Amino acid sequence: MTQKINMASHTINTILNSILILNILFITHLPKVQTAKTFGIDFKNNTFLKDGAPFRYISGSMHYSRVHPDYWEDRLLKMKVAGLNALQTYVPWNVHELEPGLYNWEGSSNLERFLTLAQKSDLLVLLRLGPYICGEWEFGGFPAWILKEEPKIVLRTSDNAYLRWVDKWFTVLLSKVKPFLYENGGPVIMVQIENEYGSYFACDGIYMEYLVNKVKSELGENVTLYTTDGCGFQYLKCGQVDGAYATVDFGPEDDPDECFSLQKFYEQFGPMVNSEYYTGWLDHWGFPHFKGDTNNISKNLDKMLSMGANLNMYMFIGGTNFGFMNGANSPPFQPVPTSYDYDAPLNEAGDITPNYYAIRDIISKYQKLPEIPIPPNTNKTGYGNISMEFVCIIQDALPFLSPGGPVLSSYPVPMEKIGFYAGFILYRFILTAEYANPTPLQSKGIRDRAVVMVNDVPFGLMDRKNTIVNITGISGQTVDILVENQGRIGFSTNMNFNNKGVIGNVTLNGNIVMDWQIFPLNLGNIPNITRASKKQFKTKKPFRSADSQLMTPSIYSGSVAIPDSPFHPQDTYLDPRPWKKGQAMVNNFNLGRYWPSVGPQVTLYIPKPVFNKPPALNHLFLLELENAPCLEKFSCQVILTDTPFIDGPNALKRNIAYPDLPKQMVH
Repeated sequence: MTQKINMASHTINTILNSILILNILFITHLPKVQTAKTFGIDFKNNTFLKDGAPFRYISGSMHYSRVHPDYWEDRLLKMKVAGLNALQTYVPWNVHELEPGLYNWEGSSNLERFLTLAQKSDLLVLLRLGPYICGEWEFGGFPAWILKEEPKIVLRTSDNAYLRWVDKWFTVLLSKVKPFLYENGGPVIMVQIENEYGSYFACDGIYMEYLVNKVKSELGENVTLYTTDGCGFQYLKCGQVDGAYATVDFGPEDDPDECFSLQKFYEQFGPMVNSEYYTGWLDHWGFPHFKGDTNNISKNLDKMLSMGANLNMYMFIGGTNFGFMNGANSPPFQPVPTSYDYDAPLNEAGDITPNYYAIRDIISKYQKLPEIPIPPNTNKTGYGNISMEFVCIIQDALPFLSPGGPVLSSYPVPMEKIGFYAGFILYRFILTAEYANPTPLQSKGIRDRAVVMVNDVPFGLMDRKNTIVNITGISGQTVDILVENQGRIGFSTNMNFNNKGVIGNVTLNGNIVMDWQIFPLNLGNIPNITRASKKQFKTKKPFRSADSQLMTPSIYSGSVAIPDSPFHPQDTYLDPRPWKKGQAMVNNFNLGRYWPSVGPQVTLYIPKPVFNKPPALNHLFLLELENAPCLEKFSCQVILTDTPFIDGPNALKRNIAYPDLPKQMVH
């Protein structure tokens, strides 16, 4: 009996143990419940909360549109190794909506890929939506076509014409952004609306409220919104809005205690935030290259971090204004160079600078650095002298650059009115009388710089200040005004007056000139010209002005010999000296503007991805506007060097860097 009882007990225990094991196996194989990701502000304790825990971000600015997409991962990794846990970037409307309803999300405009790579690099993202960004970018990020669609638009206000386009754009943009919000498993923890709105004249609260409501309606009520304004009472007064957390920006010359106290005036509770701590500053053509004080930058960075502040360093890598994407400031009109090096911790080519090491050392005092080595700089190669061959003058190139032929107009009209927005445009009229003596050709509407020619012979330059060129000619000869759009204003009230080309009447000897032919010039067609038979060109070389200071704007081409090696191509720099001013292209990639005679920038950065790998050929093209060295004592060459030179000796020397700019400069 006892044996039977023991056997029964053993059987029961075996069954119970089996049930227990099955329960354990069942529980361990249940799908894991993911804790919801959250990010927000703990106002009571003056901190951000990430997944319920106090959080402080140390961020750096990188603009994806200013870095070749093949190098995004390299730059992001270097930012992470410096100790950053976040990055800040702008979304430039004009690189995404190329025409109304025509969107681009590829290549350097692939926002989704950039955000994915940021998350892969373990960096959170502070996303600055705009629609206005400034950043010394063309038109502050606005698409120039909006000037055609709405000629009387008042930007950055509750103007219905403006809000209509913003609403359409934000609907598309926010649908792209939503999957990347932190709460949805992405890297975006905060979203900024507008940019330093308190520095703008309008102070339109209805507009700011619209932006808050629009973003929350698309991204949800839980999204953390913020604004950024300068260290000044008036800036914050007009820049802050209910529903978005007000932050400040200031540089190493400012007192953090004073600036954060101003933020606290509007945000009594919540974390201290400097959304733009300046590691350098921008350049303008004709002014010295800015150089920051590393010791001062480090000292104030240390102080802010010791206070428990959150901050973003503007810029951590500046990058390049490739093509025609540089902006301009005003008043007075000051275009920004191609380089946006900014004297940042990572230079234009993504190389480590002394500022990088200094900033990294300060950050290491407050948080553990990643246990991975600092990535090496990319290799640079000087490919030497490149022989340049004259192709044709600009007039002979018109069938290629303006294949649709001229637009006919009784009076000159801005380039936007004919649906053309960037680069160069040629205005032509025919003389109907003889002008044997020098006769004033005048226009106060040149935007922004122009070469004046009669029968292809240059007579002089016009710009916003120099409005008269004296010409001679006979009936039947052509007068050409080749106008360069040097970049639209992205700051101040003047951004509402941003038409380009010839925007007003032209007079000859005091009489208004009529009957114009207008040629929009697509420089992307330049590579096709060199394959054309030169027999069709009427002119075999440029003409000279009477004083020999100018030559007919012309196109030149050269071949770049790159070794057939697995290590090539590599990054390099174009040194155009002693060429004067123009636009450079490698293959089909528009490198940007060169102007070494004015400076401070001399060399143009060429990232290796724009080259074809050998044995494919590589071609360099120049549109020289003023004076090529080919017919002088200099040979017709440029140099590809391994050394950048953006602090040229020809810059105008000033005792103070930017006397004409207001203290509060938006970015």
